Amino acid sequence: MENNEEEIEALILQESIVSAAGLNSEQVLIGIKGDPSLRESAALRKRYDSKVDSLFEKLEPNLEDIMLNRGIYRIFVGFNSGEIRTNSVFDPLRQEIHDAEKIADKDYINRHFPQIDYDSKIALMRELYAALRASEHYQNIPGYWKNILNRRSQHWKPLESENIPNILSTVGKLRDIDEYYLRNITICIVQGIVRMQFNCDGTQIIDAHNFKHFLEENI
Repeated sequence: MENNEEEIEALILQESIVSAAGLNSEQVLIGIKGDPSLRESAALRKRYDSKVDSLFEKLEPNLEDIMLNRGIYRIFVGFNSGEIRTNSVFDPLRQEIHDAEKIADKDYINRHFPQIDYDSKIALMRELYAALRASEHYQNIPGYWKNILNRRSQHWKPLESENIPNILSTVGKLRDIDEYYLRNITICIVQGIVRMQFNCDGTQIIDAHNFKHFLEENI
């Protein structure tokens, strides 16, 4: 049985697209192809600016603020829909959905996002994981999953705070690409990744630590 669990554990690790620790040194970029009909017709579809485009000059510092100085550990910015989704360490199992116009308002930010400094937020993340591992329910999961999750916790390193403004400052360039422009973007402190979808329906997952350097070389 033990050998079988080792095989299952190895298979899970092999099948995972992105681990909880993020991409490894050999995986700076992972691409996932989307709907081929959208991909082939992307260049023919007329592009329209969204309200997020017109608001982004105000949005960018507020998005940076909620990631650096408040409880948010993951943000999703949808340019087509105008929605911004957030996940907070203060309510980690719930995802909040906000209108981009609201996020552009500093008073709204102050009302909806309690402050916590970046290092304290990381410490709270570690406490949350420790509490989960101490739960009796956690003890009931298979041994190979305990091994995987324990290793993830031991090796986990959060996204460095200086990478967040570097990433957000490049979003405008990705929106300005003529044919294959950015449709939405997700930034996650926990996994240290940036997930982007483009109008061709393809998804790109990039190591956040090398994000700016990668874009400078490829765009």
